[in-house]
Amino acid sequence: MIDQKAHLLLIDDDQRICLLLKKFLCKAGYRVTVAYGSMQARQLLKSMRFDLLVCDVMMPGEDGISLTKFVKESLNTPIILLTAKGDVKDRISGLEAGSDDYISKPFEPQELLLRIQAILRRIPSDSNKVSIKKSLRIGAFTYKMDRGELWHGSDLIRLTTTEAMLMQIFSKNPNVPIDRTKLVAALGRDRGQAQERAIDVQITRLRKKIEIDAKSPRYLQTVRSAGYMFVPD
Repeated sequence: MIDQKAHLLLIDDDQRICLLLKKFLCKAGYRVTVAYGSMQARQLLKSMRFDLLVCDVMMPGEDGISLTKFVKESLNTPIILLTAKGDVKDRISGLEAGSDDYISKPFEPQELLLRIQAILRRIPSDSNKVSIKKSLRIGAFTYKMDRGELWHGSDLIRLTTTEAMLMQIFSKNPNVPIDRTKLVAALGRDRGQAQERAIDVQITRLRKKIEIDAKSPRYLQTVRSAGYMFVPD
C-alpha cells in the first residue's frame, strides 16, 4: 500500500489530542477523519471506508476495546489502540479483541506514525480489500456473507434454499431497492406475475425470521414502485 494515500479514522473523546494528531498525520500525507467517541465512529464506519483505525481505550460510554470487537466482527481494518501507561490489562484485552497494535499514553506522534506505516506496509495495496465486510448485523442477528449463514447469537438459523439465495442477493446490495423482476431473474425463475407473487411470499417468510415485527419491517423494507430494500445496521 502507498500509505500516504491511506484514510485513517482517529477515535478519541479528547478533542485537543484529536486535533493535534490529525494535524500531524495530515502533514505526513494521510487523510484523517475524527470521531469523538464510539457512537460517532460507528456511524462513520457505516458510510465510509478506512485503511486503519487509531482508537483510545478509555472513552465515555462504549470503550475502545468493545468498539474493536464490534469492528473486527465485520471488517479486517487494522486497529491501533491508545492505552494508559503501564495498563497491561488493557493491552491484553485489546489484543484479544483483535487490535493489531497498541501504544501507551503519553507518546510521541512520531512513534504513532511509525507504527501506522509498519502496519500499512503489511496489508494489500488495494485498500478495498482491507475493508471488505465479512458479516452484516441485522438487529440481534448476524449474517455471515462468506458462508451464507444467518446466526442468532450462537444459534444457526435454518434458511430454505430460496431464503438463502435472497439473503445473498440483498447482502450484496444493501440499501439499494431491488424490484421483483430482478429478484425473479436472480433466482433463475421464469418471468411472470405468478413468480413475482411467489417472491412476495418468500419475503414475508424471511421477514418472520429476521424482523421483530414482520408487519412493520425494519430491515427488509418495501419500497413503493421499486420492490424491496435490505437495510442492515
